[in-house]
Amino acid sequence: MSLRFDGKVALITGGAMGIGAASAKKFCELGASVAILDRDAEAGQATVNALSKAGHTATFHICDVSSESSVRDAVNEAVQLHGAVHVLVSNAGIQRYGDVVNTSSSVWDEIFDVHVKGCFYATKFAIPAMIRSGGGSIVIVASTQSFTAIVSSAAYVAAKHALLGITRSIGLDYARQNIRANCVCPGTIDTPMLRQAAALAAAPNEVIDICSRMHAMGRIGNPEEVANAIAFLASDWASFITGTSLIVDGGLLIPTGGMGLQESGIATTGDRK
Repeated sequence: MSLRFDGKVALITGGAMGIGAASAKKFCELGASVAILDRDAEAGQATVNALSKAGHTATFHICDVSSESSVRDAVNEAVQLHGAVHVLVSNAGIQRYGDVVNTSSSVWDEIFDVHVKGCFYATKFAIPAMIRSGGGSIVIVASTQSFTAIVSSAAYVAAKHALLGITRSIGLDYARQNIRANCVCPGTIDTPMLRQAAALAAAPNEVIDICSRMHAMGRIGNPEEVANAIAFLASDWASFITGTSLIVDGGLLIPTGGMGLQESGIATTGDRK
């Protein structure tokens, strides 16, 4: 078994920056040819240019994952250019805020169109090409919020929960076609989306500090650490793993009561009345 992807083709949605770009770089370093699908043409082409300059094979394909025709055309273009699909990383995502009362229907639909429909469309059009290629691996980027929740993020939390169901359904439906489907569930990762969210606060650096302290390891993660997990799930090293999730969260979900309770010392005084 190998962690290499020599001769393999990986499609990555939302591959222009953040976890997607780190994944594109990782798959290239491990021998794959990579097709980046993203709606940000400038950032996507810049990522492809950097990979090409480093001697890797990478292409950019404009794609709005919320549009069925856009995903279909981008996947077909990538398959025609590269000749096959062996790995799909469904990574495209956005963040919006609001509880169920304060979230508009348009924002709810926007979140679900990108996260859920986007994943549905990407898998819908990549799986037939995977079958023609003899099988493959799908890695869906979910979240720790697929298991838990934070305040004022109702649509995002619901969409991330939905990705677990998609993962399990694909894993079951296509196991006999030699296609595996798993999801990776990151904690707080230092991506442009995180920095944009922090910038909404009066003191962005304090937000990052609080996020760091939420994790048992005392820091937020970096995109490369998630990319490593994605590559593992996509590789032959994970050949008997399908329909499951890998949490990559620096211990975010470990502490009962959160790290605030642990840091207070209360959690260690079991004999307190």
